[in-house]
Amino acid sequence: MALNNAFGSIVPSQTQQVLNTNYLTFNDAAGGGTFAQQYLPEIYEQEVERYGNRTLSGFLRMVGAELPMTSDQVIWSEQNRLHIAYDNCSFADALGNEASIITLGGGATALNVISINDTVVVLDPAGLESKGIVIGVSGTGAAAGTITVQPFGTTSLTTDGFAATGLKVFVYGSAYSKGTSIGAGGGNSADRVSVEPVLTQYANSPVIIRDQYVVSGSDMAQIGWVEVATEDGTSGYLWYLKAESETRLRFEDYLETSMIEGEKVDAASAITTGKGTEGLFAAINERGNVNVGFTAGDGLADFDAILKNLDTQGAIEENMLFLQRQTALDFDDMLASISLGTAGGTAFGLFENSEEMALNLGFSGFRRGSYDFYKTDWKYLNDASTRGGAGGSNSIEGVLIPAGTSTVYDQILGTNIRRPFLHVRYRASQADDRRMKSWLTGSAGGAFTSTLDAMEVNFLSERCLVTQAANNFVLFKGA
Repeated sequence: MALNNAFGSIVPSQTQQVLNTNYLTFNDAAGGGTFAQQYLPEIYEQEVERYGNRTLSGFLRMVGAELPMTSDQVIWSEQNRLHIAYDNCSFADALGNEASIITLGGGATALNVISINDTVVVLDPAGLESKGIVIGVSGTGAAAGTITVQPFGTTSLTTDGFAATGLKVFVYGSAYSKGTSIGAGGGNSADRVSVEPVLTQYANSPVIIRDQYVVSGSDMAQIGWVEVATEDGTSGYLWYLKAESETRLRFEDYLETSMIEGEKVDAASAITTGKGTEGLFAAINERGNVNVGFTAGDGLADFDAILKNLDTQGAIEENMLFLQRQTALDFDDMLASISLGTAGGTAFGLFENSEEMALNLGFSGFRRGSYDFYKTDWKYLNDASTRGGAGGSNSIEGVLIPAGTSTVYDQILGTNIRRPFLHVRYRASQADDRRMKSWLTGSAGGAFTSTLDAMEVNFLSERCLVTQAANNFVLFKGA
């Protein structure tokens, strides 16, 4: 009977030479794998790290802190402005003594807290100015109130050329006659309004972040010819070590990017998986400052406009700039344009650069006005797998973050503590800490929890970002 050769075909040859008909080959499914010929190639067992360190996390660790909480929601309150002012006001000269009735703006929540005998400044959008004293009020303590202002001069707002709308009114003091009670004046005995501070509250909810990696027991017992190496130091010839390590690194990046890119679920949305969470970009877009199209060509004029806006906010002295590459170069060019190193110019750096020195064309920090700025590149905005290379009007090109702290009451510690304006809250109690959980299930890799012939690596975290005083943050966007 015939015997079928089960290990390949051996063909006799009259000459002593190497032929592929006399050697076993290791072909892949396509018939042309790496070992499809009899000669052993030179194999590089280690992977080439062509993208360098691929992790993106670290931003929040630089500018914030992580603190536990035991609730589904974190609520904080922020101070309102101290002085009384109204925007978007309108007027009508309704009295014969040059006085004007001014309807206060500011929306339905802006209550009238101006009293008789208060002295006010009225500003026109074009720069006109008039000062006067309040001789009448209506709608006191209610929205859409009015005040009657008697100018100190002899002309009215109309004759002075004031616009009918878009006025700004603010109180700078008061003036009373001798022997009068507070609030009285001009024959009107109305009581003076007490200004009660109003809390402005904000809230955010944590989001549950999860991931999982699964490997069968057979694959765990199979070695490869490529030696794996990852950012966290994992090495060996077991491929699942690389996959599990990269899943963990990717999840750790998600812990940060979820806090940066997070969005709350709109009431009209069809999403039913939760409320979402407010990330850094969403908070600045909603409550902060957005600068569109910063370029070096505009020089200090564009940046000074940002400083003037910071003056109207908290005026925090030290700030951090986290920028993508082009915006960082724009800042370098802006600073270099006023530090030419030529005759009469100022050389780069603290000391003059000699011709033998390596020329440093970058700046890590600078001071402008009363503010200090420390500049650094933000890898998240440069990486091609995230926001790197994205252009257009919605591209994020950098963020300015104040380096100060705020005083808040901590319910867990039972005392007032100082926290960074930007910090992460994660769910934790004595029973369970959900800051960063990982556990194994299955029947392989040391886990014996089920009959599944595999190892399941689970990751979970529940957290949210608290962006306090977002009016001091600046988001740089593309033009």
